[in-house]
Amino acid sequence: MALLAAVPAFAPRLNFPAVMPSFVAMKRMFIWIGCGLLVLLVAGYFGATIFLGSIVTTGVNRFAPSITQTPVHLEGARLSPLSGSGTLKGLFIGNPKGWSGDKAFYIGKIHVKAEPSSIFKDCVVLSDVSIDSPEIVYETKVLSSNIGDLLKNIQGSSAEGANKDEPVGKEGKPLKFIVKHFSLTHGRVTLGIGPTALTLPMPAVTLDDVGAREGGISSSALTLAVMRSVTGSIVKATTEAAGKIGSTMGAAAGSTAKSAGEAVKSLFGGNK
Repeated sequence: MALLAAVPAFAPRLNFPAVMPSFVAMKRMFIWIGCGLLVLLVAGYFGATIFLGSIVTTGVNRFAPSITQTPVHLEGARLSPLSGSGTLKGLFIGNPKGWSGDKAFYIGKIHVKAEPSSIFKDCVVLSDVSIDSPEIVYETKVLSSNIGDLLKNIQGSSAEGANKDEPVGKEGKPLKFIVKHFSLTHGRVTLGIGPTALTLPMPAVTLDDVGAREGGISSSALTLAVMRSVTGSIVKATTEAAGKIGSTMGAAAGSTAKSAGEAVKSLFGGNK
């Protein structure tokens, strides 16, 4: 009872009304500081994402033409610095010289997932690369094709020391890549150009552990490995379609499709 009676006497000295606003002000200050840090972290994350995407876009547009020896343009890319996942958008690969059309490939989106710890190293490890619904234009002559010529260009670039424009890592050595899984699905190949062009579905392409045995391979060697399998898929699409086309559209159309497949098969041994 004596303690309770003493409380009113001490209460004025504690000055509660003056103390409480200071706690409220500090709480508000910490909230604002926390919000500011969060904004900085988010801005930093998106800034890093845009920065990495810009590096990829610039790299592709700078180095890819020297690999294919044709015009190449990537519209843009985004890559997360934390997860390593990202998307490349609007990849255009032009035709080699001497062919009628302007493009050999167009890929709307390429989804990639890199191991984050490898992004800034001399060997970039891509755990997954997936391409969905690519568009391929396939032109043929008697014993040649635009895809065949493109493959020969890449093959020449991948020869050791042949391509002086390979991207390099921190130590000045060519940047290497390992792709643990690659897939191309729902592709469509158009035979010829103009009103008589014929569009066919392509078989899926899958590759595993590309460059793993070598401890990483150059960008041109990686492109060559992928293109060989894509070429095999084109050959398979045209040869398998030849009979169907012949029965539904006439023997001449079937012969054209068969010749298109044989052109690349004879030059490069199918899907070697």
